[in-house]
Amino acid sequence: MRRATLVAAVSFGAATLAALGLFVVYIAGGQPQVEGALLFVALAGLGAGLMVWATRLMPGIGQVTQARRHAPPPPEEKEAAAEAMAGGVEEMSRRRLLFRLLLGAAGALGLAAIFPVRSLGRAPGASLFRTEWRAGQRLVDVDGNLVTRDTLDVDSFTTVFPEDAVGSGDSQAVLIRVASGSLQLPADRLVGAPDGYVAYSKICTHAGCALALYLAEVHQLRCPCHQSTFDVLNGARPVYGPAARPLPQLPIQIDPDGTMRALSDFTAPVGPSFWDLPP
Repeated sequence: MRRATLVAAVSFGAATLAALGLFVVYIAGGQPQVEGALLFVALAGLGAGLMVWATRLMPGIGQVTQARRHAPPPPEEKEAAAEAMAGGVEEMSRRRLLFRLLLGAAGALGLAAIFPVRSLGRAPGASLFRTEWRAGQRLVDVDGNLVTRDTLDVDSFTTVFPEDAVGSGDSQAVLIRVASGSLQLPADRLVGAPDGYVAYSKICTHAGCALALYLAEVHQLRCPCHQSTFDVLNGARPVYGPAARPLPQLPIQIDPDGTMRALSDFTAPVGPSFWDLPP
């Protein structure tokens, strides 16, 4: 009995030291091999200590194999199970040294888990729902030049950004010019696509790749990564490939001098779908 107590205490102590070492190594910059070894010792020590405690230090609690039954257990069996559990709890609380070592090992392991969890970064909050586009911002190309009514010919396209956020990954959009009157958009969306100009997010809604190919003959945008294809005339609805969601539209307007401006941000969150994406 005394030897079993010593083994359990040493196991819990080793688990505590390994977990604290894991915490220190992670704070110091991390080393995957060392972290893996320390995590193994921490978990193995915790498990070994609990196993020795349960099998060697709780003689009143034996292994019982019950026959399989399909009916609910009788009340006396429920009472026996409750008594056995209460006895186990009492046995654990009676051995104060081991109980404190167990709490110390569990606490050290929890402490070691704090920083890896923190390294996942902050919650995205509302950042997934908005980009740098705001009402009134002028459209510019990749070189920062203003985009105007005369920039594109019919059946051509270019990449555009907000004037003050050139190169912004989530704000990149594709501006396409089609024949006037050929867009098949709802009335509220058609307002943001004047004179055959329509702008969509350049980020594929499947895996976030940048759309790079416009098939002018069939008025489709195609993603180079997994071949998702979007119907430009019909609200960038996916017609082929794994993407399941249309490209969000960027509503635009054309000023009297030909300058193009955004009417608002995109009509929906850009990029791949995520768990709380509104329908």
